[in-house]
Amino acid sequence: MLTFIIVLVLVLGVNTVLWTVVGGLRVARSKIVGRPPRAPGRIRTENVSVLIAAHNEEQVLDGTIRSAQELVPPGNVYVVSDASTDHTAQIARERGANVLELAINRGKAGALAAAISHFDLTERSDVVMVLDADTRLSADYMTTGLPLFDDPDVVAVAGRATTVVDPLPATRFGRFLIAYRERFYVAVQFLLKYGQAARRVNVVSIVPGFASMYRAHALKSIEISAPGLAIEDFNMTFEVHAKKLGRIEFHPGAAIAHTQDPDTFHDYRRQYRRWALGFWQTVRRHGFRLGRFGGALALFVAELITSSVMLLLALPIILVSTGAWVWVMVTAETTGPAWLISQYVPAWAVLLGVFIPDYLLTILAASVTRRPKYLLLGFGFLGIRVVDAAICLCALPAAFRATSTGMWKSPARRTTHTAPQRS
Repeated sequence: MLTFIIVLVLVLGVNTVLWTVVGGLRVARSKIVGRPPRAPGRIRTENVSVLIAAHNEEQVLDGTIRSAQELVPPGNVYVVSDASTDHTAQIARERGANVLELAINRGKAGALAAAISHFDLTERSDVVMVLDADTRLSADYMTTGLPLFDDPDVVAVAGRATTVVDPLPATRFGRFLIAYRERFYVAVQFLLKYGQAARRVNVVSIVPGFASMYRAHALKSIEISAPGLAIEDFNMTFEVHAKKLGRIEFHPGAAIAHTQDPDTFHDYRRQYRRWALGFWQTVRRHGFRLGRFGGALALFVAELITSSVMLLLALPIILVSTGAWVWVMVTAETTGPAWLISQYVPAWAVLLGVFIPDYLLTILAASVTRRPKYLLLGFGFLGIRVVDAAICLCALPAAFRATSTGMWKSPARRTTHTAPQRS
C-alpha cells in the first residue's frame, strides 16, 4: 500500500491537489459554477485588434478570419504572413483583413512583433488578441472574455483551449490523439490554471498564443521576439510576471476557442517537442525568481521531472517486480533481493499508482466534454503520456545545449477552406 501511495503522489503531484483546492475555493467564494456573467464590459469590441500570424496556412485561415470578424469589426483583423509561399496573404486580403507580408521567415514571435510595430497596434487598440491561424473563436468569446478586463489589474486574459472536432481526423488514431489532447486541456485548465489565476495568487505559467488577449499598453513592455526561443507564449507570460505588469486572468467558462491539434504521430511528436523545448528554453532564460510565481514554477518543474521519470520507469519496474514474484513463487524463497522486491515494490501497486490518477483525468474530461467514449479511449491515453514524458525529458538538456531560430512549420491541417488555384 505504501508503494501505491508513493507512486500515486509522484504521478498525480502536489500541484494538481494544491491548485484544484485553490480553484474550488475560488468557485465557492465567487459562487460561479458555470460561465461568468455576460454583462457588457468596459472595453468594447471596437477597441480590440485581432492579430493572426500565419505561415502557409491557406487551408484554414479563411475560417479563422471569418470567426474573428463575426466578433470584432472586419477592419480590426490583422494578418502577418511570415514568408508564406502559398495563398495565405491573398486569402487574408480577400476576407478584408489588413495584411503584412514578410519576405524572410522570422518565426511566429518575430512576425507578431513586426506586425504590432507595423500596424501600431499598441496605440490604436485597448486590447490586442493574439490568434493562431487554425483557431475558431466561440460565439461568446468577447462577451465572456472582455469583462475580465474590468479589473484594472488584469493585463492578460488566457483563452480556454478546446480541440477542433469538425472536421474530424481521417484515421482512428488521429481521433484518438485529439481526444487525448482534449483531456490534457481539461485537466490543465480546470485543475491547475483556474486556481493559479486566483486574484491573490497570480501564478499562471502560460497565456496560450492560440487565442488570448493582452492589454495593449502591456505589450509595450513585453519582449515578444526574445532570441533563441522556439515558441513565444511561455516567454510572453514569464515577462508579465518578471516585470510585474499585472494579473493574468483565466476562467474555464470564458474566452473559449477551438484549435486544431496534430492528428498524426509524426506531427504530434514534433509539435509536442516544440512546446516542451520552448518551455525549457523560457525557464533557462528567466530562471527562478523569488516570489509566488518563482515558487510555483519551481514546484511545477520539480514535479514535471519526477512524474516524467516515474512514468518512464513504471514499465521496467513492473517487469522486474513481476519477474521477482515469479522467482519467489518458483523457488519459495523468503529472503534475498527477489523476495524484497516482490514484497516492497509489488507490480500491482506500481501499475495502479500510475493508472488510477491517469484514468481519473479521463473521467473528468468525459464529464466536462460530455463525451463518454473517452472512458474507453482513456485506457490507451497512458501510452501517449509516457511518450510526452520521454519528449519532455529529452528536450530539457537540448534547451541548454543550443538555441532556436524561431522558424516554424505548422502541422498538417484538416482543410476547412478551398484555396484558390495557383496562377
